[in-house]
Amino acid sequence: MHPQKNNSYQFVIVGQGLAGSVLALSLIQAGCSVMVIDNPKLSQCSRVAGGAWNPIVFKRLTKSWLADELLPELNLFYTYWEKQFQTSFVYQRSIIKSFTEEQEERLWLKKAIEGNQYLDNTIYRQYPLNHLYTVASYSKVLQAGNINIPLFLDLTKHYLIQSNAYMQHTLNYHHLKIHESEITYESLNASQIIFCDGHLINQQPYFNFIPMKPVKGETLTIYCEGINLENDILSTGFFMLPLGHHLYKIGATYDWENLNDIPSEEGKQFLIDKFEEIIKLPYQIIEHQAGVRPSVVDRRPVIGRHPNYKNLLVFNGFGTKAVMLAPYFAKQFTQHLSQNQNLHPEVDVKRFYDRIQS
Repeated sequence: MHPQKNNSYQFVIVGQGLAGSVLALSLIQAGCSVMVIDNPKLSQCSRVAGGAWNPIVFKRLTKSWLADELLPELNLFYTYWEKQFQTSFVYQRSIIKSFTEEQEERLWLKKAIEGNQYLDNTIYRQYPLNHLYTVASYSKVLQAGNINIPLFLDLTKHYLIQSNAYMQHTLNYHHLKIHESEITYESLNASQIIFCDGHLINQQPYFNFIPMKPVKGETLTIYCEGINLENDILSTGFFMLPLGHHLYKIGATYDWENLNDIPSEEGKQFLIDKFEEIIKLPYQIIEHQAGVRPSVVDRRPVIGRHPNYKNLLVFNGFGTKAVMLAPYFAKQFTQHLSQNQNLHPEVDVKRFYDRIQS
Protein backbone atom coordinates (compact mmCIF):
# COMPACT_ATOMS: atom_id res chain seq x y z
CA MET A 1 0.00 0.00 0.00
CA HIS A 2 1.27 3.46 -0.89
CA PRO A 3 0.42 6.82 0.70
CA GLN A 4 -2.78 8.36 -0.59
CA LYS A 5 -2.76 11.87 -2.01
CA ASN A 6 -3.62 14.99 -0.05
CA ASN A 7 -3.25 13.38 3.34
CA SER A 8 -1.82 15.68 5.97
CA TYR A 9 -1.13 14.71 9.58
CA GLN A 10 0.51 16.12 12.67
CA PHE A 11 2.54 12.95 13.18
CA VAL A 12 3.67 10.04 11.08
CA ILE A 13 4.80 7.11 13.25
CA VAL A 14 7.09 4.49 11.73
CA GLY A 15 6.53 1.09 13.36
CA GLN A 16 3.55 -0.52 15.07
CA GLY A 17 5.29 -2.63 17.67
CA LEU A 18 4.42 -2.08 21.30
CA ALA A 19 6.18 1.31 21.53
CA GLY A 20 4.66 2.64 18.30
CA SER A 21 1.20 1.37 19.23
CA VAL A 22 1.24 2.90 22.72
CA LEU A 23 2.53 6.22 21.38
CA ALA A 24 -0.01 6.33 18.55
CA LEU A 25 -2.90 5.71 20.96
CA SER A 26 -1.55 8.30 23.40
CA LEU A 27 -1.32 10.96 20.69
CA ILE A 28 -4.79 10.11 19.38
CA GLN A 29 -6.17 10.27 22.93
CA ALA A 30 -4.66 13.78 23.16
CA GLY A 31 -6.49 14.83 19.99
CA CYS A 32 -3.60 14.61 17.53
CA SER A 33 -3.88 13.40 13.94
CA VAL A 34 -1.66 10.37 13.33
CA MET A 35 -0.65 8.04 10.52
CA VAL A 36 1.18 4.81 11.40
CA ILE A 37 3.37 3.27 8.69
CA ASP A 38 4.25 -0.33 9.42
CA ASN A 39 5.51 -3.52 7.82
CA PRO A 40 4.80 -6.25 10.41
CA LYS A 41 7.23 -8.63 8.69
CA LEU A 42 10.26 -6.47 9.53
CA SER A 43 10.40 -7.28 13.26
CA GLN A 44 8.64 -9.83 15.47
CA CYS A 45 10.06 -8.58 18.77
CA SER A 46 6.81 -7.35 20.37
CA ARG A 47 4.81 -10.44 19.42
CA VAL A 48 7.43 -12.82 20.80
CA ALA A 49 7.65 -11.19 24.23
CA GLY A 50 5.83 -12.61 27.23
CA GLY A 51 4.33 -9.19 27.94
CA ALA A 52 5.04 -9.28 31.67
CA TRP A 53 5.86 -6.35 33.90
CA ASN A 54 7.90 -6.70 37.08
CA PRO A 55 8.49 -3.81 39.52
CA ILE A 56 11.46 -5.59 41.14
CA VAL A 57 15.12 -6.08 40.15
CA PHE A 58 15.73 -9.62 41.39
CA LYS A 59 19.50 -9.30 41.57
CA ARG A 60 19.36 -6.69 44.34
CA LEU A 61 15.69 -6.95 45.38
CA THR A 62 15.30 -3.24 44.74
CA LYS A 63 12.50 -1.45 42.96
CA SER A 64 12.81 -1.34 39.20
CA TRP A 65 13.75 2.09 37.81
CA LEU A 66 10.83 4.53 38.31
CA ALA A 67 8.49 1.67 39.34
CA ASP A 68 6.37 3.91 41.60
CA GLU A 69 5.75 6.32 38.71
CA LEU A 70 5.38 3.71 35.97
CA LEU A 71 2.79 1.37 37.49
CA PRO A 72 -0.05 3.92 37.90
CA GLU A 73 0.34 5.03 34.26
CA LEU A 74 0.56 1.43 33.08
CA ASN A 75 -2.74 0.58 34.77
CA LEU A 76 -4.47 3.75 33.61
CA PHE A 77 -3.40 3.37 30.00
CA TYR A 78 -4.10 -0.31 29.40
CA THR A 79 -7.39 -0.38 31.31
CA TYR A 80 -8.58 2.69 29.38
CA TRP A 81 -7.91 0.96 26.07
CA GLU A 82 -9.45 -2.28 27.29
CA LYS A 83 -12.68 -0.30 27.70
CA GLN A 84 -12.29 1.36 24.30
CA PHE A 85 -11.61 -1.98 22.58
CA GLN A 86 -14.24 -3.77 24.73
CA THR A 87 -11.83 -6.66 25.26
CA SER A 88 -9.66 -7.87 28.14
CA PHE A 89 -5.92 -8.13 27.56
CA VAL A 90 -4.50 -7.05 30.96
CA TYR A 91 -3.82 -9.62 33.68
CA GLN A 92 -2.87 -8.62 37.22
CA ARG A 93 -0.62 -11.35 38.65
CA SER A 94 2.01 -12.09 41.24
CA ILE A 95 5.45 -13.42 40.34
CA ILE A 96 6.58 -16.47 42.29
CA LYS A 97 10.26 -16.20 43.24
CA SER A 98 11.60 -19.48 44.54
CA PHE A 99 14.48 -19.68 47.03
CA THR A 100 17.32 -22.18 47.15
CA GLU A 101 19.00 -20.89 50.33
CA GLU A 102 17.85 -19.57 53.69
CA GLN A 103 20.03 -16.51 53.09
CA GLU A 104 17.80 -15.55 50.15
CA GLU A 105 14.72 -15.75 52.38
CA ARG A 106 16.32 -13.49 55.00
CA LEU A 107 17.31 -10.86 52.44
CA TRP A 108 13.82 -10.91 50.92
CA LEU A 109 12.14 -10.40 54.31
CA LYS A 110 14.60 -7.66 55.24
CA LYS A 111 13.81 -5.73 52.04
CA ALA A 112 10.06 -6.28 52.44
CA ILE A 113 10.03 -5.12 56.05
CA GLU A 114 12.11 -2.06 55.12
CA GLY A 115 9.17 -0.88 53.07
CA ASN A 116 9.39 -2.26 49.54
CA GLN A 117 5.66 -2.58 48.85
CA TYR A 118 6.20 -4.87 45.86
CA LEU A 119 7.68 -7.66 48.01
CA ASP A 120 5.28 -9.95 49.87
CA ASN A 121 6.46 -10.12 53.49
CA THR A 122 5.56 -13.80 53.83
CA ILE A 123 7.72 -16.83 53.06
CA TYR A 124 5.58 -19.66 51.71
CA ARG A 125 6.42 -23.37 51.87
CA GLN A 126 5.86 -26.21 49.44
CA TYR A 127 4.19 -24.61 46.44
CA PRO A 128 3.16 -27.60 44.32
CA LEU A 129 3.37 -26.91 40.60
CA ASN A 130 2.40 -30.52 40.01
CA HIS A 131 2.57 -33.81 41.83
CA LEU A 132 6.21 -34.35 40.80
CA TYR A 133 7.74 -30.93 41.49
CA THR A 134 7.61 -28.61 44.50
CA VAL A 135 9.40 -25.41 45.40
CA ALA A 136 10.92 -25.69 48.91
CA SER A 137 10.13 -22.07 49.72
CA TYR A 138 9.10 -18.97 47.82
CA SER A 139 7.58 -15.55 48.09
CA LYS A 140 5.76 -13.28 45.68
CA VAL A 141 6.33 -10.04 43.81
CA LEU A 142 3.13 -8.03 44.13
CA GLN A 143 1.52 -5.64 41.61
CA ALA A 144 3.05 -7.52 38.68
CA GLY A 145 1.22 -8.91 35.67
CA ASN A 146 1.21 -9.16 31.92
CA ILE A 147 -0.65 -8.00 28.87
CA ASN A 148 -1.51 -10.14 25.87
CA ILE A 149 0.71 -8.21 23.46
CA PRO A 150 -0.37 -9.91 20.19
CA LEU A 151 -4.02 -9.22 21.03
CA PHE A 152 -3.24 -5.62 22.02
CA LEU A 153 -1.34 -5.06 18.76
CA ASP A 154 -4.13 -6.60 16.67
CA LEU A 155 -6.78 -4.49 18.43
CA THR A 156 -4.67 -1.36 17.97
CA LYS A 157 -4.12 -2.10 14.28
CA HIS A 158 -7.85 -2.62 13.75
CA TYR A 159 -8.61 0.63 15.58
CA LEU A 160 -6.04 2.54 13.50
CA ILE A 161 -7.41 1.09 10.25
CA GLN A 162 -10.94 2.08 11.27
CA SER A 163 -9.60 5.58 12.02
CA ASN A 164 -7.80 5.81 8.64
CA ALA A 165 -4.55 6.02 10.58
CA TYR A 166 -2.72 2.88 9.43
CA MET A 167 -0.73 2.03 6.33
CA GLN A 168 0.99 -1.31 5.71
CA HIS A 169 4.08 -0.14 3.91
CA THR A 170 7.88 -0.26 4.12
CA LEU A 171 9.28 3.25 4.48
CA ASN A 172 11.80 4.15 1.79
CA TYR A 173 14.17 6.66 3.37
CA HIS A 174 15.25 7.97 -0.04
CA HIS A 175 11.68 9.18 -0.65
CA LEU A 176 11.50 11.07 2.63
CA LYS A 177 11.84 14.82 2.11
CA ILE A 178 12.61 16.99 5.11
CA HIS A 179 11.55 20.64 4.93
CA GLU A 180 11.76 23.46 7.46
CA SER A 181 8.20 23.10 8.75
CA GLU A 182 7.10 19.67 7.52
CA ILE A 183 8.15 16.35 6.09
CA THR A 184 6.73 14.85 2.92
CA TYR A 185 6.77 11.22 1.95
CA GLU A 186 5.51 10.49 -1.54
CA SER A 187 2.05 12.11 -1.30
CA LEU A 188 1.93 12.20 2.50
CA ASN A 189 2.50 15.40 4.49
CA ALA A 190 3.16 15.63 8.20
CA SER A 191 4.46 18.18 10.65
CA GLN A 192 6.73 15.58 12.25
CA ILE A 193 7.78 11.96 11.87
CA ILE A 194 8.52 9.70 14.84
CA PHE A 195 10.64 6.56 14.47
CA CYS A 196 9.48 3.61 16.57
CA ASP A 197 11.33 1.08 14.44
CA GLY A 198 12.99 -0.96 17.19
CA HIS A 199 16.43 -2.43 16.60
CA LEU A 200 16.15 -1.55 12.89
CA ILE A 201 16.86 2.07 13.82
CA ASN A 202 20.56 1.36 13.30
CA GLN A 203 19.84 0.64 9.63
CA GLN A 204 18.36 4.06 8.89
CA PRO A 205 20.30 7.26 8.09
CA TYR A 206 18.95 9.62 10.77
CA PHE A 207 19.15 8.01 14.20
CA ASN A 208 21.87 5.44 13.57
CA PHE A 209 24.14 7.37 15.96
CA ILE A 210 22.19 5.94 18.92
CA PRO A 211 24.34 3.23 20.55
CA MET A 212 21.91 0.34 20.48
CA LYS A 213 22.73 -2.99 22.07
CA PRO A 214 20.06 -5.25 20.56
CA VAL A 215 19.61 -8.77 21.92
CA LYS A 216 17.77 -11.69 20.38
CA GLY A 217 15.29 -13.50 22.59
CA GLU A 218 13.42 -16.76 22.02
CA THR A 219 10.28 -18.15 23.66
CA LEU A 220 8.32 -21.38 23.52
CA THR A 221 4.59 -21.83 23.85
CA ILE A 222 3.88 -25.27 25.30
CA TYR A 223 0.79 -27.33 26.06
CA CYS A 224 1.02 -29.26 29.32
CA GLU A 225 -1.78 -30.66 31.47
CA GLY A 226 -1.28 -31.02 35.22
CA ILE A 227 0.76 -27.90 35.97
CA ASN A 228 -0.83 -26.12 38.89
CA LEU A 229 0.03 -22.61 37.72
CA GLU A 230 -3.03 -20.64 36.72
CA ASN A 231 -2.71 -17.11 38.08
CA ASP A 232 0.95 -16.53 38.89
CA ILE A 233 4.09 -16.11 36.81
CA LEU A 234 6.92 -18.42 37.84
CA SER A 235 10.47 -17.04 37.88
CA THR A 236 13.15 -19.63 38.55
CA GLY A 237 16.04 -19.12 36.14
CA PHE A 238 13.44 -18.66 33.39
CA PHE A 239 9.84 -17.44 33.32
CA MET A 240 6.70 -19.49 32.87
CA LEU A 241 3.56 -17.51 32.11
CA PRO A 242 0.09 -19.13 32.05
CA LEU A 243 -1.92 -18.37 28.91
CA GLY A 244 -5.00 -20.42 29.86
CA HIS A 245 -6.29 -23.77 28.60
CA HIS A 246 -3.07 -25.58 29.70
CA LEU A 247 -0.93 -23.31 27.52
CA TYR A 248 2.21 -21.64 28.90
CA LYS A 249 4.79 -19.28 27.45
CA ILE A 250 8.32 -19.96 28.65
CA GLY A 251 11.42 -17.91 28.09
CA ALA A 252 13.63 -16.24 27.51
CA THR A 253 17.04 -16.49 25.91
CA TYR A 254 19.66 -13.75 25.38
CA ASP A 255 21.78 -13.78 22.22
CA TRP A 256 23.83 -10.69 21.30
CA GLU A 257 25.39 -12.24 18.19
CA ASN A 258 22.68 -13.67 15.92
CA LEU A 259 20.41 -10.66 15.55
CA ASN A 260 17.53 -12.09 13.53
CA ASP A 261 13.97 -13.32 14.02
CA ILE A 262 14.83 -16.92 13.12
CA PRO A 263 14.19 -19.43 15.94
CA SER A 264 17.30 -21.48 16.67
CA GLU A 265 17.78 -25.06 17.79
CA GLU A 266 20.16 -23.81 20.51
CA GLY A 267 17.53 -21.46 21.92
CA LYS A 268 14.87 -24.14 21.76
CA GLN A 269 17.04 -26.70 23.55
CA PHE A 270 18.02 -24.19 26.25
CA LEU A 271 14.37 -23.55 27.08
CA ILE A 272 13.46 -27.24 26.91
CA ASP A 273 16.27 -28.06 29.35
CA LYS A 274 15.13 -25.35 31.78
CA PHE A 275 11.52 -26.53 31.60
CA GLU A 276 12.33 -30.22 31.99
CA GLU A 277 14.48 -29.50 35.05
CA ILE A 278 11.34 -28.72 37.03
CA ILE A 279 8.37 -30.17 35.13
CA LYS A 280 8.26 -33.95 34.71
CA LEU A 281 5.01 -34.16 32.78
CA PRO A 282 4.36 -34.87 29.10
CA TYR A 283 4.10 -31.67 27.04
CA GLN A 284 3.84 -30.46 23.48
CA ILE A 285 5.61 -27.50 21.87
CA ILE A 286 2.97 -25.40 20.13
CA GLU A 287 5.11 -22.48 18.95
CA HIS A 288 8.76 -21.41 18.93
CA GLN A 289 9.38 -17.70 18.29
CA ALA A 290 12.33 -15.34 18.14
CA GLY A 291 12.71 -11.56 18.03
CA VAL A 292 15.33 -8.88 18.58
CA ARG A 293 14.82 -6.55 21.54
CA PRO A 294 15.76 -2.89 20.93
CA SER A 295 17.98 -2.21 23.94
CA VAL A 296 20.32 0.76 24.34
CA VAL A 297 23.82 0.53 25.86
CA ASP A 298 22.78 2.45 29.00
CA ARG A 299 19.54 0.45 29.35
CA ARG A 300 17.32 3.49 29.08
CA PRO A 301 14.79 4.35 26.37
CA VAL A 302 15.76 7.00 23.84
CA ILE A 303 13.23 9.73 23.13
CA GLY A 304 13.34 13.17 21.53
CA ARG A 305 14.35 15.23 18.50
CA HIS A 306 17.12 14.87 15.99
CA PRO A 307 19.70 17.63 16.61
CA ASN A 308 19.80 18.72 12.96
CA TYR A 309 16.25 17.93 11.78
CA LYS A 310 13.76 19.28 14.32
CA ASN A 311 10.77 17.49 12.78
CA LEU A 312 12.44 14.06 13.00
CA LEU A 313 11.88 12.34 16.35
CA VAL A 314 12.58 9.03 18.03
CA PHE A 315 10.66 6.88 20.57
CA ASN A 316 12.65 3.71 20.95
CA GLY A 317 14.99 1.53 23.03
CA PHE A 318 12.51 0.05 25.51
CA GLY A 319 14.25 -3.33 25.57
CA THR A 320 12.70 -5.97 27.83
CA LYS A 321 10.58 -3.51 29.83
CA ALA A 322 8.44 -1.94 27.11
CA VAL A 323 5.11 -3.00 28.66
CA MET A 324 5.94 -1.08 31.84
CA LEU A 325 7.87 1.87 30.35
CA ALA A 326 5.92 2.76 27.22
CA PRO A 327 2.67 4.18 28.72
CA TYR A 328 4.49 6.53 31.11
CA PHE A 329 6.92 7.83 28.51
CA ALA A 330 4.31 8.02 25.76
CA LYS A 331 2.31 10.34 28.03
CA GLN A 332 5.43 12.37 28.82
CA PHE A 333 6.40 12.55 25.12
CA THR A 334 2.87 13.59 24.16
CA GLN A 335 3.04 16.42 26.73
CA HIS A 336 6.50 17.34 25.44
CA LEU A 337 5.21 17.59 21.87
CA SER A 338 2.00 19.47 22.71
CA GLN A 339 3.04 21.57 25.72
CA ASN A 340 6.84 21.58 25.42
CA GLN A 341 7.22 19.87 28.78
CA ASN A 342 10.70 18.55 29.53
CA LEU A 343 11.64 14.95 28.91
CA HIS A 344 13.20 12.88 31.66
CA PRO A 345 16.96 13.55 31.26
CA GLU A 346 17.85 9.85 31.41
CA VAL A 347 15.77 9.08 28.30
CA ASP A 348 16.39 12.26 26.27
CA VAL A 349 18.18 11.53 22.98
CA LYS A 350 20.29 14.63 23.68
CA ARG A 351 22.58 12.41 25.74
CA PHE A 352 23.87 10.92 22.49
CA TYR A 353 24.18 14.09 20.39
CA ASP A 354 27.95 14.10 20.78
CA ARG A 355 28.11 10.79 18.88
CA ILE A 356 27.03 12.41 15.64
CA GLN A 357 29.92 12.76 13.23
CA SER A 358 30.14 16.29 11.91
